[in-house]
Amino acid sequence: MIVYAVDKGGEYITVEESLRRHPEGKRSIYVNLTNRCTCACTFCLRTMKKMAEEHSLWLKEEPSAEIVKSELGRVPWEYVEEVVFCGFGEPTMRLEVLKELLRYIKSVQPQVKTRVNTNGLSDLYFKRDTAPDFGGGILDTVSISLNASNAERYLELTRSEFGIDSFEAMLSYAQHVKKYVPEVVLTVVDHVEDDGEIALCKKICDERGLRLRVRPYEDS
Repeated sequence: MIVYAVDKGGEYITVEESLRRHPEGKRSIYVNLTNRCTCACTFCLRTMKKMAEEHSLWLKEEPSAEIVKSELGRVPWEYVEEVVFCGFGEPTMRLEVLKELLRYIKSVQPQVKTRVNTNGLSDLYFKRDTAPDFGGGILDTVSISLNASNAERYLELTRSEFGIDSFEAMLSYAQHVKKYVPEVVLTVVDHVEDDGEIALCKKICDERGLRLRVRPYEDS
């Protein structure tokens, strides 16, 4: 699926099915741009190849901006509160397409919120400062995977292709992108980290003026 919704229990369903099950009220819809990622997190389904390819979010090919716009054009916007760029892979790896789609959403439905879920490593991937790319009011929220309270644990969990420098690069990105995006949230995964590690992650966020969210672990 390219454009999808999420139901109870983390089930990925079409927007049409979401409306059939829940005909009233607004909801978030999600845009899946790529299977690629600069991390290979130990808790991520995409690292298990067979399961990934059988998953409804696995893309046989990356959609163009025009294909995504076409799918979004069929969405009943009166039922949409937020569009979230979050799929099997890292959306910022398709940065130009991502920005084009964010601008498109704000041009056709300026009242709809936009969010990007990211590993926060785009500066390392593109070898430049990418935070300003999200300025100009095209993005309301950035959600960044913090995952751990120190560089060694972070690398152990994420297996980032950029090595030990990834942790500080991610935190630096989080602080810098605050200049361009109204809300920046860092996340850790429940059941992957214990209460002590989560408390340390919260301390890091508090010290840097960032908000922490503990998100549920998905095992299917």
